[in-house]
Amino acid sequence: MKRKYLRMVRRTYRYLRHPRIRKIKWLTPFTQAIFNKRYWKPCRATVANGLSIGLFCAMLPIPLQMLVAALGCLRARGNVPVALAACWITNPLTQLPIMVIQQQFGHWLHTSVGIPRPPVIDKFEFPVEAPHIDFMGRHLIDAGTHVVNIGDFVLGFLSAGICLSLIAYPLVWAVSMFLPNRGKSMENWDPSI
Repeated sequence: MKRKYLRMVRRTYRYLRHPRIRKIKWLTPFTQAIFNKRYWKPCRATVANGLSIGLFCAMLPIPLQMLVAALGCLRARGNVPVALAACWITNPLTQLPIMVIQQQFGHWLHTSVGIPRPPVIDKFEFPVEAPHIDFMGRHLIDAGTHVVNIGDFVLGFLSAGICLSLIAYPLVWAVSMFLPNRGKSMENWDPSI
């Protein structure tokens, strides 16, 4: 698994350093920053930061989540490949069920826990004609008309993103305990080789 990861990272690193990509002027500030080897080395701290950023960006209902995750990794010194891979949790097949779960999670947080919705969009509601939806054996929605509150949805995706990004740190540290070098940085590793 380690060899496959390193091979994939090396290929990506070489592709991004291609002269055709380097000639694009507006990408120059990003490409100079992203080629810092610290963002590509697999160690416990950078992988935890990258996974946290990637999971948070995956929960955002925006296009170009991977670009936002890569820019976030540059700021927070996270592992870029891990962040980009974590963004694929919300792919075209899973996006709709995750959005439904986020809306229900936000509604539960508002009604049961008492967390207030964002006040600006609290009143925006619209009816949605939904079919019967089951996802992985779990019943999500009955068929019929449902009222979707945008405040619940915003509360749901922000809360889910924050919770998943916080869970990433103990998860990476627990998995790293089973690795041969305990997830410490490999000082002699060079992605450009």
